[in-house]
Amino acid sequence: MKKVIKQIPLIFCFLSLISCKFDSEVSQKTIEGKEIPIDSTITGDPEIEEFITPFKEHLNKTLDSTLAYNPSVLSKGEKGMNTGIGNLMADIVMEQANPVFKSRTGNSIDFVLLNYGGIRAELNKGAITTRDAYNMMPFENQIVVTELSGEKVMELLTYLEKGKSAHPVSGINIKMDKDFKVTSANINGKSINPEQNYFVATSDYLQQGGDSMYFFSDPVNLYDIDYKLRNAIIDYFHKIDTIKAKQDDRFIKE
Repeated sequence: MKKVIKQIPLIFCFLSLISCKFDSEVSQKTIEGKEIPIDSTITGDPEIEEFITPFKEHLNKTLDSTLAYNPSVLSKGEKGMNTGIGNLMADIVMEQANPVFKSRTGNSIDFVLLNYGGIRAELNKGAITTRDAYNMMPFENQIVVTELSGEKVMELLTYLEKGKSAHPVSGINIKMDKDFKVTSANINGKSINPEQNYFVATSDYLQQGGDSMYFFSDPVNLYDIDYKLRNAIIDYFHKIDTIKAKQDDRFIKE
């Protein structure tokens, strides 16, 4: 036993010498890297291709199945402070999220605010599929409801004045003058009360400060309703026959 114990220091010394030699050899070699393009020149593995084919076919069938019909192209390129596709997205959030929020809290969503940049694709005329919903909203954004004070809502309006963008809204009517100054804003048909709190639905991305919407920070209350924005779009397309969306007077510049 004593002999073994005496040999332990020798073993550690031997390992240390090997490690030093290895480090020295590595340091003397030059490590080079190169970019390997992932494109059509790379052929797939036949066994893997055969294995994933049934899953790929099932996925494509699901994504390309018709959910609804769109009578005209909806694009965020329309002129004005609101677009048909933006109105559609905001209205979908209101219609799909409000029943969930009301059943959990007993309150109703007052209005919806999303962001213009969050619309990632237009809706073509004709059959609308699940793939179209993924193209519109490729992100994993969740719908959240923020309880904002009246003062925070006024900050929201100031943000819209400065932004001059057609951010999608629902449940609120905003009018601006030629200089984008808000001349009137009504929620549920009433002027905004600085002393009242309002329930505003948006995405978790925006609530966390995305697009510099910092007025959503530190709300009176924050409710996560466990509902992805994209899933709300898909569910809405499932339950309707024909999409009805157009520019209107919810957000206009006079």
